[in-house]
Amino acid sequence: MPTNLGIDDKLLEEAKKLGHHKTKKAAVNAALEEYVRRRSQAKIIELFGTIDFREDFLERMDRKMKRK
Repeated sequence: MPTNLGIDDKLLEEAKKLGHHKTKKAAVNAALEEYVRRRSQAKIIELFGTIDFREDFLERMDRKMKRK
């Protein structure tokens, strides 16, 4: 979908150089992918400390797998 955006040319050129992108489109798409990935990771980080973890869980799973 074609879109017209007022993007800072200096910033876009720097992004192209840093990411070794040949086109503006490639730089923008890579930046958007990274943005989405980082925001998704931030949501996961918010879960730290909210989920109960049993210390013996992995040991129990190992024993269970050895029995099979």
